[in-house]
Amino acid sequence: MAARGFGDSTWPPTAPGPAGTPPRPPAAPGRAEVLAALSLAIDLGLGQPMEHMLRAMLLGMRMAEHLGIGQEARGRIYYASLLAWIGCHADSFELAARFGDDIGFRADYYLIDAQGLPMLSLMLHRTGAHLPPLRRAARRSRFVATANTAVRDLIRSHCVSAGQLANRVGLDPGMPAILSHAFERWDGKGLPAGRSGVEIPLEMRIAQLADTAEVFLRTAGAEAAVAMVRQRRGTQFDPELADLFCGHGAELTAGLLDGDPWPAALAAAPRDAALSEADMDAVLAAMGDFADLKSPWTAGHSRAVASYAAAAAAECGLPDVEVGLLRRAGWVHDLGRMGVSNAIWDKEMELSSMERERLHMYPFLSERILGRVPGLRRVAALAGAHHERLDGSGYPRGLTGAELDAGQRIIAAADSYQTSLEPRPHRPAAAPQEAGERLHADVVAGRLDGRAVDAVLAAAGRGDPRRRSRPAGLTARELEVLALVCQGKNNRDIAAALFIAPKTARNHVEHIYEKTGSANRVSATIFALDHGLWDRSAGRTEPRE
Repeated sequence: MAARGFGDSTWPPTAPGPAGTPPRPPAAPGRAEVLAALSLAIDLGLGQPMEHMLRAMLLGMRMAEHLGIGQEARGRIYYASLLAWIGCHADSFELAARFGDDIGFRADYYLIDAQGLPMLSLMLHRTGAHLPPLRRAARRSRFVATANTAVRDLIRSHCVSAGQLANRVGLDPGMPAILSHAFERWDGKGLPAGRSGVEIPLEMRIAQLADTAEVFLRTAGAEAAVAMVRQRRGTQFDPELADLFCGHGAELTAGLLDGDPWPAALAAAPRDAALSEADMDAVLAAMGDFADLKSPWTAGHSRAVASYAAAAAAECGLPDVEVGLLRRAGWVHDLGRMGVSNAIWDKEMELSSMERERLHMYPFLSERILGRVPGLRRVAALAGAHHERLDGSGYPRGLTGAELDAGQRIIAAADSYQTSLEPRPHRPAAAPQEAGERLHADVVAGRLDGRAVDAVLAAAGRGDPRRRSRPAGLTARELEVLALVCQGKNNRDIAAALFIAPKTARNHVEHIYEKTGSANRVSATIFALDHGLWDRSAGRTEPRE
């Protein structure tokens, strides 16, 4: 018989609605509303405050109106401006490995005309900054020798990831091609293809200018924004668009920084129908996958938490509506991770007090992102509480048992169990039995709810009913290599792990990419997740949660 919650005389401790009434399904939001919330997470990964992309989008739409652009093209401009950097977090692991702080690097990127010496100077300044002087110098020397290839690979990876996410959240089929030009420049000195002038779609030319202008407008004022655009006219920016902004800057930016841009952003949205339940699930699952892919240590994490939380809620007899909401919360509970640098997530040593304080804020960021959408507010409340504990020792708010309802207790147990199964840079993964023992210890200590823990472990004990196969003609060896790719291993690491030559490892990776239609770690990992090939609990790689 399942144990009661710690200190509770009845279970569930509270119901999601008024006493005695079953919860009602929330109103279905539109696609634009959900993707506007996603843009808030993108802001965090760019090192910008939330609402940056919303304001940039409004500026882009004002420019489109001034140019007399038609409604269909305006719809593309809306999403291109809102989600121009939708793939920014997918290369965070690689970016942090090279430049230390992925978020800080992106924030600095806005401040330069990103080509030639300014770009090289930024990269060298960031390369090895955390290392002792001699190692820093060696790292920088190696980087200079490989800079062109390394940066091109990072940007190409970013563009591929952006296109994949655009497809999975149901955007216009032409949107991936538009987003692939995010790093191209009017003068042809951009990456990855070196396209120039009108070869770059108008939607992206507008998005590029609006995105950068908003940063200068907000941080230095209108005159600084105009001066920046004028200076980059004909190099980074389309001259015609630059002239429009410089000639009508006051009109285009009037009131842009005043108040909350959310209502204006939704008013400017294309007329999208409300998402169906299936479409909403698909969008939220995609958002969760890409949040997890910020670091290879967390690939597949949110899928597993969603599965355990929903099954545990059903085990506890919660209403079907609440079961579905817990599944959705499991998918997106870690969106706030985007606001924490991989310099923290991937750190092997003990975190400093400031680093830990930053990490402890990320569930609040998840809640704030999701809470902007009225139809997701219950999901937001569940997601924001997944690190709270009954005794008040959790974060971010230090809530106690009386303040945590049944769903919040379940998602806390589900997240804790799945996290234990996964390796981290500072610890190995736990076996399922050990992970279960840790949960029971937390029940005895008064941190987790006993009924929630029993339900999660019952769900975990049933396992994944899918039969393992070898899709896309992958060989047994290629499946081994794919698992290592999912863990973020490079060719040299794969060779060492499997006792093969680095050239052989490279050949295996190339064959895997060809067979699965993948172009980088992110797309290969998504393929593995979609086909049931990636099981964190099977991996014992040495790696703060």
